[in-house]
Amino acid sequence: MSPSDIEDLLTSELTGCKIKIEGGDGKFNLSIIGDVFEGLNAVKRQKMIYKILNAQIQSGAIHAVTMQLQTVAESGA
Repeated sequence: MSPSDIEDLLTSELTGCKIKIEGGDGKFNLSIIGDVFEGLNAVKRQKMIYKILNAQIQSGAIHAVTMQLQTVAESGA
């Protein structure tokens, strides 16, 4: 699975978010900025992303994910 494949999955579910994916060989760093995270704590934000990527994690296509998940206000953008 490539970073662009993951970006496509996330973009289809997280409209209006700025998404940056780095990595490969099953290990990825995700940076996502969007108001979709407004009012959610860090755990709930991560659960939202894991739900989207669950099938790829279960299949082994993704086996390590590091996430930086922010609202637009938190990012200063």
